[in-house]
Amino acid sequence: MTDRITPPADVPPRALVRLAEEAARCAPDSCGAAATVALAPADPAARAPLSAVLETEPATAVTHPDLAPLVAVQWEAGDGPIPAAVRSGEPAAADDLLADRRWPAYRAMALNAGVRSSATLPFRHQDLTVTVTVCGFRPGVLDDRSRSLASLVGDLAASTLADAHALEQVRTEAAQLDVALRSRPVIDQACGILMHLLGCDAETAFDLLRRRSQRTNSRLSDLAEAVVRTRGRGVGPQLTREARAARQADPAPPSPARAPGPDARPAATAPPRR
Repeated sequence: MTDRITPPADVPPRALVRLAEEAARCAPDSCGAAATVALAPADPAARAPLSAVLETEPATAVTHPDLAPLVAVQWEAGDGPIPAAVRSGEPAAADDLLADRRWPAYRAMALNAGVRSSATLPFRHQDLTVTVTVCGFRPGVLDDRSRSLASLVGDLAASTLADAHALEQVRTEAAQLDVALRSRPVIDQACGILMHLLGCDAETAFDLLRRRSQRTNSRLSDLAEAVVRTRGRGVGPQLTREARAARQADPAPPSPARAPGPDARPAATAPPRR
């Protein structure tokens, strides 16, 4: 049975589960495998805390429920073969946990579960970091052949997950652009109403809407729809006060005096009294 923790929305859950299952098949002597995926910067610092290395909570799939706590304790402690592999970008293996004391919390839980060895392989594609961990009841769970097979499977799966993530990002951006294009006419209508009510130009009307949106922590499109729906009633007086305050805070500079033209006549003066 495969236990799973739902990965980010743009990573297919079944793909992460299959990666863990295929990794376990690459090592016939293994007792199970785990796969994780998370967003991460391209070049994480080797000793940086996981909160700085990973931008999202890692999603995990394991081939046996007993392996889930072994993964969780590593994220909680910030230490273990998986965090070490994520930080360094290099494989992290414990050939015999009875002798290897680098990761105390992970080591204690693994030995308590009967796991004697593990090997973690990291894969980084675009902004996605994927790890594959194979565990064994005996020392030296991965030989050279098994490591090569697991590396091929993990690299291919990581590339596929990264492509799926990138595709979902493109779809999200396209949806956001569509919303922006649909809301633009409403914003233009709201600016027109404010121009009529306040006697201002289009730039000032849009600036008032933008400031009001930021001050009330509301979306600009929602505020524009309210202005259009009410024809500015209710919102108009508030924006009028804000427009007046803005003009008082930043008064317009006086217009320069015009120089007399060549055909200008001197102003007539009254004759002196006698």
